[in-house]
This record gives sequence, C-alpha cells and structure tokens, in this order.
Amino acid sequence: MSTLICGSIAFDTTMKFPERFKDYIIADQIHDISVCFVSPEMRREFGGAGGNIAYNLKLLGGEPFLMGTVGHDFREYRDWLQQCGIIDTFVREISRLFTAQCVITTDLDNNQLTSFHPGAMSEAHTNHVAEVQNVSLAIVAPDGRQAMIQHATDLSALNVPFIFDPGQNLPLFSKTELLNFIDQATWLIVNSYESNLLLDITGVSVQQHASNLEALIVTHGANGSTIYYDGSELIIPPAKASQTLDPTGCGDAYRAGILYGLQQDWSWDQSGKLASLLGTLNVEHHGTQNHRYENEELRKRYEEVFRESYPTK
Repeated sequence: MSTLICGSIAFDTTMKFPERFKDYIIADQIHDISVCFVSPEMRREFGGAGGNIAYNLKLLGGEPFLMGTVGHDFREYRDWLQQCGIIDTFVREISRLFTAQCVITTDLDNNQLTSFHPGAMSEAHTNHVAEVQNVSLAIVAPDGRQAMIQHATDLSALNVPFIFDPGQNLPLFSKTELLNFIDQATWLIVNSYESNLLLDITGVSVQQHASNLEALIVTHGANGSTIYYDGSELIIPPAKASQTLDPTGCGDAYRAGILYGLQQDWSWDQSGKLASLLGTLNVEHHGTQNHRYENEELRKRYEEVFRESYPTK
C-alpha cells in the first residue's frame, strides 16, 4: 500500500543550550526582550515534517511517496532520500529559492525555541496530489498554508483517506478553515498544546471533533497519548527512553507509526503503542533521521516495553 506524505522538507540546524531558558528571561520584560543563548553544540540534519515521516515509515517497511518543494541547495538531501529508498519523484526543485531551513535550540528541560525560513516550501501548492497514482492513504502535514488547504481538498475529492496534521501551522488557519479540514479528513493528530489551541479557535470540544472523524489523536510527549474513536477514549502509555538526547522529530516518528498501523489494519491500541515506541526511538538519537533498527530489534523492544506480542496482522 502506497502512502502519500504531503509535508515540509527542510534542513534542521539544532543547538543544545546547556542551561534553562527561564533563567535568562525576565518575565516582566517580555515586551522588550533581547537574549542570546550561547549553544556550544550544533548539528545540521535532514528534516521537515514530510521528510521525517517518510523516513520513519520507510524504516517500518512502508512505501511512502514524498511530496514537497525544495530549493537549489537540495542535492545532498535528495541523495539521502534515494539512499534510503524513498520515492522522490514528487519532490520538486525551485532553483531560485533555498530549501526550507529550521533552527531549533533546546534547553536542559527540553523546551525549544524555533526559527523557520519557509523558502521553497511556500511554493508547495504547485504540486498536485492527483499526479500520484495508486495511493490509498495520505497525510497532510505542516507545509505551505495554501498547499495544505489544496492537498486536503484534493484528497477529499479523490476519496483518499488522510490524516490532517496541522502542527505548528495550526494558528495560520481560521475557525472555518479548521472545521473544513476536519470535515474533509479521516483522522486528526495534534499535540496537547495544539489540541487546546484548536478548541479555543473552533469552540468545539474534543469529543465533538472526534465524532466527525474516525479517530482524533492527542499526543502528550513523555506522558503518552490519547486516541478518541467510536465514542471511546484510549490511553496509550509512553515507551520509556533509555536516554533522552533530542526531542526534535518525535511527533513525526509517532505519525509514521500511526500510518503504518493503518496500512496494516491494526487496532488503535496496537498502532498507538507502535507510534509511541517510534517516538522514543527518535528521542534516543540526535537529529530526526539518524535512528535505525532491524525488524527483529523493533519487535523485541515492543514486546519488552508493552509486555505483549508484536502485532502480526
């Protein structure tokens, strides 16, 4: 089963601030802030929501078709995608622009400050999902605003079931637009902050949103996740990490686990637990596309963490 991944493709520059942001910010001076966080550790990685989801889904044995727009500086990243066996046919290069760039600084409490240059991502609407053949599942992840609206509309018109994953782009959309996304989508994934923001903007409860979807999934970081479906509320436990090196991209890894579970027709409990484990495997490594595992290793870890057999159907 081929899965279309519509989302950003970016270079991530990640830095580790060896102290705490809160110790450098004066609460009553936020309106006049001027702060420098000196970060001795820096890494430049391949990233972007679309790229990260595709990478994780491919590791699981899925068949992701990645769709996005990139700039003239993309050659090294494209080589990496091809090395990983990820289909890049629908990754379009726009020579006059840079590939999207994300600069992320993380402190000792895993709080993050992010700056983002969209670059070629702003042209993502020039891609059209109808160009991709034999797709039976998709995700609309953070991307150019116009592209997210267009891709969701087109997937709905084509009757392709898809996950809507607004991510940090959620504030870019109006109440009407968000309600339209939910009406078009089959599933919705947000983190706890995004969930609260969604409820504030739409004025609709989680349960009401969930009733319009096959499932609504809310992630809670190290505290696991909650899946609302068929009028029930399923609590997915976290998978304890052996070490916490970098939280960047954990949500994308989680989403790949959900997509794989949907591909395999697993239960929500099984899919959620796999997704939880993938997020943990990500956090145990620096960067978003540096973790690897063999199928047997993943199976063993799943069974150790959740004390049940790895799904086979």
